[in-house]
Amino acid sequence: MTDTVKHESHIGGVRRSGRWLALAVLVLAVLLVAVDATVLGLATPFLSEDLKPSGTQLLWIGDVYSFVIAGLLVSMGSLGDRIGRKKLLLTGAVAFGAVSVLNAYATSPEMMIVARALLGVAGATLMPSTLALIRNLFHDPRERSLAIGIWGAMASAGAAVGPVVGGFLLEHFWWGSVFLINLPVMAVLVVVGVKLIPESKNPDPGPWDVASVGLSLVGVIGVVYAVKELAAEGPTFGAALAAALGIGGLAGFVRRQLTLPTPLLDMRLFRNRGFSAAVTADLLTILGLSGLVFFLSQFFQLVQGRQPLEAGLAELPAAVGAVTAGLVAGSVARRYSVRSVVAGGLGAIGLALAALTAIGQSTGYPLLGVSLLVVGVGAGFAFTVTADVILSTVPKEQAGAASAVSETAYELGAALGIALLGSIVTGVYRGFAAPAGIPADTAAAAHDSLGGAVEASAGLAPAQADALVTAAQDAFVDGLRIASGAGAAVLLVTAVAAWFLLKGQKLADGVEH
Repeated sequence: MTDTVKHESHIGGVRRSGRWLALAVLVLAVLLVAVDATVLGLATPFLSEDLKPSGTQLLWIGDVYSFVIAGLLVSMGSLGDRIGRKKLLLTGAVAFGAVSVLNAYATSPEMMIVARALLGVAGATLMPSTLALIRNLFHDPRERSLAIGIWGAMASAGAAVGPVVGGFLLEHFWWGSVFLINLPVMAVLVVVGVKLIPESKNPDPGPWDVASVGLSLVGVIGVVYAVKELAAEGPTFGAALAAALGIGGLAGFVRRQLTLPTPLLDMRLFRNRGFSAAVTADLLTILGLSGLVFFLSQFFQLVQGRQPLEAGLAELPAAVGAVTAGLVAGSVARRYSVRSVVAGGLGAIGLALAALTAIGQSTGYPLLGVSLLVVGVGAGFAFTVTADVILSTVPKEQAGAASAVSETAYELGAALGIALLGSIVTGVYRGFAAPAGIPADTAAAAHDSLGGAVEASAGLAPAQADALVTAAQDAFVDGLRIASGAGAAVLLVTAVAAWFLLKGQKLADGVEH
């Protein structure tokens, strides 16, 4: 009998409270990853000023973390099923903290990109382990729904805490300090997690297939890179080569999984309509949201002139909505239906993004605040219920692999969203006409990024500087409006698809044995 089974054989007293204490430690890992993702957007203007990345390098800094984590999640989820999810989680937490230091002290755009990629390797060990351990800790489906709600709420709380804490640090210290806040969280996770988290793994896992790991990594990164290149540069030989490698890698991965006696990822999971629909909804939702989120911090600071802490507080309604909705999502889905909660949540996000197509440089905060609140509520409902569906449709032994598929959809959506919607913003932005009389080298620096334009204007006469910054800000907002419209379209189509694909899907009620 495994430690997990023994742990779960007692459902009252200390054992029962032990489950919730273990959950409290697990969500620290989620907090770690969420905080890291959100502080980067806030630090971008400062990082741009110091490291002077090009517009393309800036996008790479933003999304290379997601590229790597998306490519490795399935492999790491499967590795956790084999060697032990607790062991993988704690190892990943130590690595995540160590690489955060490397991010904080990066001295060039290239070093920052490499540091973000290494952080992706460490991050890939954390997320599937947390969800899989929840699946094995909580056998009562209603308790598990609440646990997943708390897990999701903590991710949203991290998204809120990140900008506020990051804003405070950016006003008092240098930009690298925002990455160092990972260290105390990681330390608590490791020290307390050693004692409180029970180990769990697949009792009969089979070998970890290294060839499958390589194929999944090449496949995911190849496809995402091809989409990114296509969006930024149009059809090129590099994009075609990356697409061919990516599609070939994914096809080889699927074919290999179907022939292995113990595959890295059991492709039969996708035969379950609820599982497939939930994974697809997650991917498209994040795709529609992530490009907007990446650029919103820049909008608050570089267009509306808010200080970092104020910009962080301005994004707070999204997290408040997500935390609140996440905690009640399971009970609402049982009372009404899975498809109404998921489709309703996605539809609400789509409408909020559509409202943001009306924003301008002088847009008052009420429109922005209400839109962010609606986005948060919609995401809290949709993501919590889809995570519950994904976990409850697979056997406990495959919880790591299933969690990894869920997280891969999330990260792949983030990478594609920043690549596609981010490229829309960047493409529209670079098309602005520099005012007459601006030196060519200054105009070139201004066209790289909005942060570059603000910095380049410092050497100009006041009238010229104002004209250049205004033209750059107008172009950035134009791009943001178009990206919001594209994101709204993706979300509304996904909401309609979820309504049909999740028909008849229910959250479990009976206690598992």
